[in-house]
Amino acid sequence: MESSRRGVLAVLGVLAGLAASGSGYQIVEGPQNVTVLKGSEARFNCTVSPGWKLIMWALNGVVVLSVTPREPIITNDRFTSASYDRGGDFVSEMIVHDVQLRDAGQVRCSLQSSDLDASAFLSVQDAVDKPGAALPTWAIALLAVSLSLLLILIIVLIIIFCCCCVSGKDKKESSYQNEIRKSATAKTTRDAVDSKLKRGNENYGYSSDEPKAAQLASLPPKSADPSAVPEPGGSRSPQDLSKPRPGRAGRPQVSFDIASPRKVRNVTLV
Repeated sequence: MESSRRGVLAVLGVLAGLAASGSGYQIVEGPQNVTVLKGSEARFNCTVSPGWKLIMWALNGVVVLSVTPREPIITNDRFTSASYDRGGDFVSEMIVHDVQLRDAGQVRCSLQSSDLDASAFLSVQDAVDKPGAALPTWAIALLAVSLSLLLILIIVLIIIFCCCCVSGKDKKESSYQNEIRKSATAKTTRDAVDSKLKRGNENYGYSSDEPKAAQLASLPPKSADPSAVPEPGGSRSPQDLSKPRPGRAGRPQVSFDIASPRKVRNVTLV
């Protein structure tokens, strides 16, 4: 506070001396617009012709820095000065340290005892755009919420995809099993039909002649002449068998072929 008071008194003293003497100097080139990030530095240059006595720098209408030919008058550590010579002219540079958002506005360079001045504009951007700068709390919260919603959406999509896959697999298996059942049923039906066609239809009215032929073959042969009586104690000779016995003429005699019981041959003896 004491240093600020001394600085103000020094500026008033210099202004009083300059007002008494007066001079004919002017601003050759004024400051240019600058855009910086929050927390960085901003530099403004003002070139004046020889003979000047006091250069004043103002930010948003408030004088923050004064420069005399001997030394600068610094009232705030955030605003410092540098000087250069260029072709006989004097270049005064004001440096704004640790620029804040409230510093944005008009920067004006003016000369004492002169109506000439030059101004520029200071623009300050959010420190989020600066590489490596920490994110503000609201941005971190928004990012956390967004990531959470994205994670929930991904989980929901994965669940839906898995359900669709399981449902499709069950449908395919069910269709495959149905096809297998249909194929098995069709095959069984075809086998039954083929077997029935091979066996043919069973004829329940058919009667085989083989038992009857076997029964007839087992009976003793009857004599051609029923009145003939076999001689006791002996058998007939082959010659007797070859001669026809007297009897009724024209009576048929039936003989059987045992080897083939199905064949019946009628023989008529004359």
